[in-house]
Amino acid sequence: MLAPVATHAAEIERQGRLLLVSGMLDGSEIASFIDHLSSGTVRTVVLEDSFGGTAEAAGAFADAIRASGVETEVRGQCMAACAYAFLAGKTHRFGDGFQVNGVMLPVAARPTAAELAVRWRDDAHRTLADFTPGAAAAPKVIEASADGRGARDNWQPEHGVLFTASPSLFGRIYNAFYCDGTQGRDFSKCERLPDADPFKLGVLTP
Repeated sequence: MLAPVATHAAEIERQGRLLLVSGMLDGSEIASFIDHLSSGTVRTVVLEDSFGGTAEAAGAFADAIRASGVETEVRGQCMAACAYAFLAGKTHRFGDGFQVNGVMLPVAARPTAAELAVRWRDDAHRTLADFTPGAAAAPKVIEASADGRGARDNWQPEHGVLFTASPSLFGRIYNAFYCDGTQGRDFSKCERLPDADPFKLGVLTP
């Protein structure tokens, strides 16, 4: 299961045709991010160890990714706001290597098997709508976070459906979990979801 990492504001680093984005998607680096994508030389946006951010910033990152037609990749953890940006890629996949990769997609409540089957395949916008003020699927109440931000501009990064890929001797092992937020970042306490293949559900692309 994923291990907690420290949170920090977004950082952007260019590595050839890769654009590495780490930290919280708080909007502080969106102008730089758009400039890099506008150059036309970035092929893949790599999202690494991001525990979320604001809905507004997630929308801005996702719009830029979608408009540029680049691919997205997750290395390590990608939660809430990061997950929405991740789904905007032309293709979206987990990175190679020996680390455990995971993406947490925000949901307002535990999805049924039928909801899982269609939730992210055709309309990734619903991921953002779940935690945008006024959305029908939004939770009734989200407590303000320690820094004073509440439902209006901050998702609960530990509440959602978590897809993980763990390396093994026989290739990667994929699992899915529902996390109701009460577990904090101890994701071993999340409920395992059977038959939730991230490729079949459209969360990952081949």
